[in-house]
Amino acid sequence: MANAVTLINDVTPGERHGRPFPAPADLVTAVRDAVPSSRTPGHPTAEEAAELADWAGRLRAVVELVDTRDVDKACAELNEIMRTTNAIPTLARHDNEPWHLHFHSAHADWAESWAASMATALATVLGNAAIERLGICTAPACDRVYVDVSKNGTRRFCSTACQNRVKAAAFRARRTATP
Repeated sequence: MANAVTLINDVTPGERHGRPFPAPADLVTAVRDAVPSSRTPGHPTAEEAAELADWAGRLRAVVELVDTRDVDKACAELNEIMRTTNAIPTLARHDNEPWHLHFHSAHADWAESWAASMATALATVLGNAAIERLGICTAPACDRVYVDVSKNGTRRFCSTACQNRVKAAAFRARRTATP
Protein backbone atom coordinates (compact mmCIF):
# COMPACT_ATOMS: atom_id res chain seq x y z
CA MET A 1 0.00 0.00 0.00
CA ALA A 2 2.90 2.34 0.71
CA ASN A 3 3.97 2.21 -2.95
CA ALA A 4 0.45 3.13 -4.06
CA VAL A 5 0.30 6.12 -1.70
CA THR A 6 3.74 7.30 -2.79
CA LEU A 7 2.88 6.93 -6.48
CA ILE A 8 -0.46 8.73 -6.10
CA ASN A 9 1.15 11.59 -4.19
CA ASP A 10 4.11 11.93 -6.53
CA VAL A 11 2.40 11.83 -9.93
CA THR A 12 -1.09 13.26 -9.52
CA PRO A 13 -1.45 17.05 -9.68
CA GLY A 14 -3.19 19.02 -6.97
CA GLU A 15 -1.82 20.71 -3.87
CA ARG A 16 0.99 19.74 -1.53
CA HIS A 17 2.04 21.39 1.73
CA GLY A 18 0.18 24.61 0.97
CA ARG A 19 1.35 25.03 -2.61
CA PRO A 20 0.11 23.99 -6.04
CA PHE A 21 1.54 20.63 -7.07
CA PRO A 22 1.65 20.19 -10.85
CA ALA A 23 2.15 16.86 -12.60
CA PRO A 24 5.88 16.13 -12.61
CA ALA A 25 7.83 17.35 -15.62
CA ASP A 26 9.90 14.16 -15.59
CA LEU A 27 7.28 11.47 -15.17
CA VAL A 28 9.74 8.61 -15.72
CA THR A 29 11.88 9.70 -12.77
CA ALA A 30 8.84 10.35 -10.56
CA VAL A 31 7.43 6.89 -11.26
CA ARG A 32 10.83 5.22 -10.87
CA ASP A 33 11.29 6.94 -7.49
CA ALA A 34 7.81 5.91 -6.31
CA VAL A 35 7.89 2.29 -7.47
CA PRO A 36 10.69 -0.14 -6.72
CA SER A 37 11.74 -1.48 -10.09
CA SER A 38 15.00 -3.25 -9.32
CA ARG A 39 13.66 -6.50 -10.73
CA THR A 40 12.71 -4.91 -14.02
CA PRO A 41 15.71 -3.08 -15.46
CA GLY A 42 14.92 -0.55 -18.13
CA HIS A 43 11.54 0.23 -16.65
CA PRO A 44 9.66 2.40 -16.72
CA THR A 45 9.79 3.71 -20.23
CA ALA A 46 8.11 7.05 -20.89
CA GLU A 47 5.04 5.20 -22.17
CA GLU A 48 4.93 2.90 -19.12
CA ALA A 49 5.34 5.84 -16.74
CA ALA A 50 2.45 7.67 -18.40
CA GLU A 51 0.28 4.55 -18.23
CA LEU A 52 1.03 3.98 -14.54
CA ALA A 53 0.39 7.66 -13.81
CA ASP A 54 -3.05 7.24 -15.40
CA TRP A 55 -3.71 4.26 -13.13
CA ALA A 56 -2.53 6.36 -10.16
CA GLY A 57 -5.14 8.96 -11.07
CA ARG A 58 -7.84 6.30 -10.99
CA LEU A 59 -6.60 4.98 -7.64
CA ARG A 60 -6.58 8.54 -6.30
CA ALA A 61 -10.23 8.88 -7.31
CA VAL A 62 -11.00 5.79 -5.21
CA VAL A 63 -9.32 7.34 -2.16
CA GLU A 64 -11.24 10.59 -2.74
CA LEU A 65 -14.49 8.62 -2.76
CA VAL A 66 -13.53 6.93 0.51
CA ASP A 67 -12.64 10.32 1.99
CA THR A 68 -16.14 11.60 1.14
CA ARG A 69 -17.62 8.44 2.67
CA ASP A 70 -18.91 7.10 -0.67
CA VAL A 71 -17.53 3.64 0.04
CA ASP A 72 -19.95 1.84 -2.28
CA LYS A 73 -18.86 3.87 -5.28
CA ALA A 74 -15.19 3.57 -4.23
CA CYS A 75 -15.45 -0.21 -4.06
CA ALA A 76 -17.27 -0.40 -7.40
CA GLU A 77 -14.55 1.69 -9.06
CA LEU A 78 -11.79 -0.35 -7.44
CA ASN A 79 -13.45 -3.57 -8.59
CA GLU A 80 -13.46 -2.18 -12.12
CA ILE A 81 -9.77 -1.33 -11.89
CA MET A 82 -8.96 -4.84 -10.64
CA ARG A 83 -11.03 -6.40 -13.44
CA THR A 84 -9.37 -4.23 -16.07
CA THR A 85 -5.87 -5.03 -14.84
CA ASN A 86 -6.66 -8.74 -14.40
CA ALA A 87 -5.65 -8.56 -10.75
CA ILE A 88 -5.54 -12.23 -9.84
CA PRO A 89 -3.44 -13.90 -7.16
CA THR A 90 -0.59 -15.84 -8.74
CA LEU A 91 2.33 -17.64 -7.15
CA ALA A 92 5.54 -16.71 -8.95
CA ARG A 93 9.21 -17.52 -8.69
CA HIS A 94 11.91 -15.50 -10.40
CA ASP A 95 15.33 -13.98 -9.88
CA ASN A 96 16.45 -16.81 -7.57
CA GLU A 97 13.74 -15.92 -5.05
CA PRO A 98 11.40 -18.38 -3.35
CA TRP A 99 7.79 -18.68 -4.45
CA HIS A 100 5.82 -15.56 -3.57
CA LEU A 101 2.46 -14.01 -4.27
CA HIS A 102 1.83 -11.57 -7.10
CA PHE A 103 -1.52 -9.96 -7.85
CA HIS A 104 -1.30 -9.62 -11.59
CA SER A 105 -1.44 -11.82 -14.62
CA ALA A 106 1.83 -13.44 -15.59
CA HIS A 107 1.39 -11.80 -19.00
CA ALA A 108 0.62 -8.27 -17.78
CA ASP A 109 2.80 -5.46 -19.03
CA TRP A 110 4.89 -3.48 -16.53
CA ALA A 111 2.44 -0.67 -15.76
CA GLU A 112 -0.60 -2.93 -15.65
CA SER A 113 1.14 -5.35 -13.28
CA TRP A 114 1.97 -2.53 -10.86
CA ALA A 115 -1.55 -1.11 -11.15
CA ALA A 116 -3.05 -4.53 -10.39
CA SER A 117 -0.84 -4.98 -7.35
CA MET A 118 -1.59 -1.50 -6.03
CA ALA A 119 -5.32 -1.89 -6.62
CA THR A 120 -5.25 -5.17 -4.70
CA ALA A 121 -3.40 -3.51 -1.82
CA LEU A 122 -6.00 -0.74 -1.78
CA ALA A 123 -8.78 -3.35 -1.86
CA THR A 124 -7.28 -4.96 1.23
CA VAL A 125 -7.63 -1.63 3.03
CA LEU A 126 -11.16 -0.98 1.76
CA GLY A 127 -12.26 -4.47 2.72
CA ASN A 128 -11.66 -4.15 6.45
CA ALA A 129 -11.63 -1.72 9.38
CA ALA A 130 -8.41 -0.14 8.05
CA ILE A 131 -10.60 1.87 5.68
CA GLU A 132 -10.94 4.40 8.51
CA ARG A 133 -7.18 4.97 8.29
CA LEU A 134 -7.20 5.96 4.63
CA GLY A 135 -7.67 9.61 3.86
CA ILE A 136 -6.71 12.89 2.28
CA CYS A 137 -4.71 15.48 4.19
CA THR A 138 -6.93 17.90 6.10
CA ALA A 139 -4.41 20.76 6.01
CA PRO A 140 -5.46 23.77 3.94
CA ALA A 141 -4.08 23.71 0.39
CA CYS A 142 -3.03 20.07 0.54
CA ASP A 143 -4.76 17.10 -1.06
CA ARG A 144 -2.15 14.38 -0.66
CA VAL A 145 -3.22 10.86 0.31
CA TYR A 146 -2.17 9.04 3.49
CA VAL A 147 -2.66 5.73 5.23
CA ASP A 148 -2.52 6.02 8.99
CA VAL A 149 -0.29 3.29 10.40
CA SER A 150 0.03 4.91 13.82
CA LYS A 151 -0.89 3.00 16.93
CA ASN A 152 -3.81 5.22 17.91
CA GLY A 153 -5.18 5.84 14.39
CA THR A 154 -5.68 9.58 14.71
CA ARG A 155 -3.65 10.83 11.76
CA ARG A 156 -5.22 13.66 9.73
CA PHE A 157 -2.27 14.95 7.73
CA CYS A 158 -0.13 13.59 4.91
CA SER A 159 3.09 14.68 6.59
CA THR A 160 4.66 16.33 9.58
CA ALA A 161 5.12 19.45 7.44
CA CYS A 162 1.36 19.84 7.01
CA GLN A 163 0.68 19.05 10.65
CA ASN A 164 3.20 21.69 11.73
CA ARG A 165 1.73 24.24 9.30
CA VAL A 166 -1.74 23.78 10.79
CA LYS A 167 -0.50 23.87 14.38
CA ALA A 168 1.59 27.01 13.74
CA ALA A 169 -1.39 28.74 12.10
CA ALA A 170 -3.62 27.81 15.05
CA PHE A 171 -0.99 29.12 17.49
CA ARG A 172 -0.71 32.41 15.60
CA ALA A 173 -4.50 32.74 15.50
CA ARG A 174 -4.77 32.16 19.26
CA ARG A 175 -1.97 34.63 19.95
CA THR A 176 -3.60 37.27 17.76
CA ALA A 177 -7.01 36.71 19.38
CA THR A 178 -5.65 37.06 22.93
CA PRO A 179 -5.50 40.72 24.06
